[in-house]
Amino acid sequence: MKLISINSGKVGPLFTNQHPDHAVVMSGIKKNSISNVDQASSVDINPMGVLGDEQADLTVHGGLEKAIYVYPHEHYPFWNALLSRELKTPFDLQPGAMGENFTITGLLEADVFVGDMLQIGDLEFIVTKLREPCFKFNAKMRYKGAAKAMLQSGHCGWYMRVITPGTLHAGSKISHLPGKQETSIADQVRAIMKRDIQSDLWD
Repeated sequence: MKLISINSGKVGPLFTNQHPDHAVVMSGIKKNSISNVDQASSVDINPMGVLGDEQADLTVHGGLEKAIYVYPHEHYPFWNALLSRELKTPFDLQPGAMGENFTITGLLEADVFVGDMLQIGDLEFIVTKLREPCFKFNAKMRYKGAAKAMLQSGHCGWYMRVITPGTLHAGSKISHLPGKQETSIADQVRAIMKRDIQSDLWD
């Protein structure tokens, strides 16, 4: 298990045709790698997340309980294939494309439970909840079915709270320390799908 990229981004305009009132909304979903296995720069991680990273709506992203968004790199081939097929153009998405702060390998949603601890380098984090996609993810992907595909596939990733802040670099090993293991991230995905099966998300 390894951290392969740390990603950060600023809030900026996002064009969408799925918001009832606005064609342009503000979002921090556009992230770029600032530390990767080829250039493993040290990055400051504080209780609010990656230093310098921004979120437009702190009611749904960011804050202490959702300071770090983690996404498994194993899911990237799924997205490249789906978007290439649906949008009729080749895709080669790079770390940060899902809006995640940490791109990792070796750990998936079915293996991660709310309350589990991840130690990455010298830093410690607690898993808090899944990432629940919204219309902004559709706009970022330029595909109106992206949020639905994320939930149906279970490729959602998860949020973490920062327990021990400090500096971190890509290439750091990840240690997974299980908690009570009552609810996995995959369990949360299934619950969200059941709850939203009749909502606008599926239209």
